[in-house]
Amino acid sequence: MRYVSTRGGMAPATFSDILLGGLAPDGGLTLPETYPTLAPGELAGWRGLSYPDLAFAILRKFADDLPADDLRALMDKTYTVEAFHTEAITPVTALSDGVWLLGLSNGPTLAFKDIALQLLGNLFEYALVKTGGHLNILGATSGDTGSSAEYAMRGKRGIRVFMLSPHQKMSRFQTAQMFSLPDPNIFNIAVRGVFDDCQDVVKAVSNDAEFKARYAIGTVNSINWARVAAQIVYYFKGWLAVTTRDDQEVSFAVPSGNFGNICAGYIAKRMGLPIRRLILATNENNVLDEFFRTGVYRVRATDQVAQTSSPSMDISKASNFERFIFDAVGRDPAIVRELWRQVDTQGYFDLSNTPYFQTVRESGFVTGSSTHQNRMATIRRIYAESGMIIDTHTADGVKVGLEYREEGVPLICLETALPVKFEDSIIEALGRSPERPVGYENIEALPQRFAISDADAAAIKAYIIAHTD
Repeated sequence: MRYVSTRGGMAPATFSDILLGGLAPDGGLTLPETYPTLAPGELAGWRGLSYPDLAFAILRKFADDLPADDLRALMDKTYTVEAFHTEAITPVTALSDGVWLLGLSNGPTLAFKDIALQLLGNLFEYALVKTGGHLNILGATSGDTGSSAEYAMRGKRGIRVFMLSPHQKMSRFQTAQMFSLPDPNIFNIAVRGVFDDCQDVVKAVSNDAEFKARYAIGTVNSINWARVAAQIVYYFKGWLAVTTRDDQEVSFAVPSGNFGNICAGYIAKRMGLPIRRLILATNENNVLDEFFRTGVYRVRATDQVAQTSSPSMDISKASNFERFIFDAVGRDPAIVRELWRQVDTQGYFDLSNTPYFQTVRESGFVTGSSTHQNRMATIRRIYAESGMIIDTHTADGVKVGLEYREEGVPLICLETALPVKFEDSIIEALGRSPERPVGYENIEALPQRFAISDADAAAIKAYIIAHTD
């Protein structure tokens, strides 16, 4: 399989070629020249596979340049009961008749991003051991990517992590998870601003080709293709868990800020997984909901990004969205370049009066948004009906998912984090604290280690230089 850039300026490359990078050299995002499709009977043959075996079957289609035995060993090393506390890895639980919760938060940082980042850590180490190289990972987080990446990379040979997060805009638990790590290869930088400012800095540094090469800069944000590819697996796992017929359609409800999680579902659908609807849920920062309703993609200024009780979705620049738009405009990189030039110069682009918006409408996406009051009510409802406590982001997805529920079509709602990560909101909704897993009892009281910086690419480059041997 060969990979190309959404902006057309990269020669076709292998999975190994793009693994350690983030943005393509031309500033675009990498994705396959063509999506692999399921062979007749292949999906039926996957019923009953363990999670590592299913992950191998799917990811070998995207990483076909890696020796099969090595890839299988990486899956077996990553998806273990020790790391995810359940043999299912991503267990499915009934919320009500025909409505299911896909549990994605059993990993070491209690968030769905562990599913991909635990694998990414092992893939990175595998590649670096083979080459004898090193990697300085530069990432941005609105809450969960940071801790998932740091826990995946801590102690890995040849790897340092420089993680940017919006200063004082994550939950107390999320902040403590990241800033309390003592590992010498982990560096946390709290940026004055919002997540979009952090992401802009990562992209600016990544677009400096000379600096990127000299300091071996890589990324773990979902702009990294390998992360999206790893997330495709659990859509198949969820579908296999709730269906009995190989042609049975299922809808997925996905809370989305950066379009990475639901982008994986979109690719699973393109591969041939029988997905009827991809139900995209936003919070008050409803840029994606607005686009799918109107055809206008309009980013927000820093002071227009709302700080909400589902903070990991407090995003207005959805970095993975470019992959979907590339497909929607017929994979024409010139159009993609022009659309993102418009975003950079005027803050939006508008597809509403173009034939491309019809392609968007036919893509299987439906969308909605959720408010603080909605998510509090949804947490109470699910607790009353099932006895389960869900976090605020999952509640956004459940709320919008139930609005699009169809009789006879199983609805799978993706869990994104355990509720303990957003304890204050759970107390507000239910009047009680969620349970804390063993080892997290007093995490907020641990010493924290971080630097504070302006949202300035030059300052972050200087910090990386100063902390690189």
